[in-house]
Amino acid sequence: MKIINIIQIVVCIFLIVSILLQNRGSGLSAAFGGDFGGYYTKRGMEKFLFYISIALSVVFLGLSIAIFILSSK
Repeated sequence: MKIINIIQIVVCIFLIVSILLQNRGSGLSAAFGGDFGGYYTKRGMEKFLFYISIALSVVFLGLSIAIFILSSK
């Protein structure tokens, strides 16, 4: 049970980092006209971070459910 908690903490840290590294374009630069307002496709590292964030969130959810099931027994 302790190893699952450690894995969940590590996954949580990686998930936070992957979300914070994503470029949104809606931050402070958008307030000063830095946002072009169009649609664009994700490429390269941005696409990789997007998919990694999805995968890490699924793993985090699975670990949370596993911890809930194991703790209820």
